[in-house]
Amino acid sequence: MRTTWSALVLPSLLAGARAAAVPPSGYSSKIEVIRNPAYPLDVVDLLEEATMPMVEDYVTRKITAGLNNNCTLENAVVRREWSDLSETQRQEYVAAVTCLMKLPPKADKTRFPGAMSRFDDFVAYHMTHAMQLHDNFHLFGAHKYFVWLFEEALRNECGYTGYQPYMNYDRYSEDPLNSPLLNGNASSLGGTGEPEPMYKGVPQFGRTPNIIATAGGGGCVTEGPFSDMVVNLGPTSMSTAKNVPKNPRSDGTGANPRCLRRDVNRNAAMGATADRAYSLITENKGMDGFYNQLLGTPPPKNDSYPWGIHTAGHYVAAVDPGGDPNTSPGDPIFYFHHTSLDRLWWIWQMQDPEMRLHSIPFVNGSMPMPPMGHKRAPTPEETIVDMEWLGPPVKLLETHDQLGGNGGLFCYVYV
Repeated sequence: MRTTWSALVLPSLLAGARAAAVPPSGYSSKIEVIRNPAYPLDVVDLLEEATMPMVEDYVTRKITAGLNNNCTLENAVVRREWSDLSETQRQEYVAAVTCLMKLPPKADKTRFPGAMSRFDDFVAYHMTHAMQLHDNFHLFGAHKYFVWLFEEALRNECGYTGYQPYMNYDRYSEDPLNSPLLNGNASSLGGTGEPEPMYKGVPQFGRTPNIIATAGGGGCVTEGPFSDMVVNLGPTSMSTAKNVPKNPRSDGTGANPRCLRRDVNRNAAMGATADRAYSLITENKGMDGFYNQLLGTPPPKNDSYPWGIHTAGHYVAAVDPGGDPNTSPGDPIFYFHHTSLDRLWWIWQMQDPEMRLHSIPFVNGSMPMPPMGHKRAPTPEETIVDMEWLGPPVKLLETHDQLGGNGGLFCYVYV
């Protein structure tokens, strides 16, 4: 169905947002909007809807200038929230991920003897490029490309007909255990883990509280999809899991078959609610502030869940391998989290695309964390994102534009 914006409701809900973000009365989107009526639109959903006229203007100007690489809003694909998909669509996604876990790997088996599947290819890349992927140059664009390559593998190698879904943290934050994403039924991503008495949560040094306290899980997932999943790579020294078999190789790249461990955790999810996401987007005109607030730096005061959205989203469920920053793509929920971050970044960019599209945090400062074993180019314009066995190299700034970037291969929107 098509949707028409309400000029009466949005101004009050979007107080503080730019006036230009409120679409004119009678505006009709070119994008098909499908919503689950069980979840009222939150303030970020409404901001996204209100931003679409600005997106259309941006794309129109790109087309006029001949810079859109054949990407238009008419041919852009749509990434949707998990609960907005039908149960059949959710089950198709789970089947495609399961398929990827059965295909042979492309990574070098000498370098990664523990990589047993195409799914593991992505874990292997992330665990050996974690420093680079999380420095200020790469956190946003390189992860956009990483998730897109995963989406392409699902579609081209496993016959998936949809696109990578995202999770709206706010829909599930109060009760993630009973959410469509993690309730353990056949159309979910599986459930929480068995109780692990030794698992206390995720330490958060310098914050108050100083730990994302466990919700009572931490052990093996025994219900729903991925309850029979075999985790192969890791753990590394960054893991916070307990009672996990040690990897035979010190860097975690050896074969170490074990169960998927989770702790579906309200304490984490509450750190990524819509009010926090809305503040992130609307209160940071510059990329430095957006980057810092996303990471929870400095730690917010007078906040019971002061993790920052990036950390909060990672620990909505993840323990092993997902709770290890190096092997986090080993839990399928990783891709939902980083697609959600990509959505927030895109909404922020589209408030002022000329100024924000190619913005890099702390580009002239001392924030960069040098990638281990790699010399980074001195400027964003010269920087190349090399995904090695996952996909061809691409210029960093090409990864910043999801409506025509990467030579037009990026052509998608969020609803």
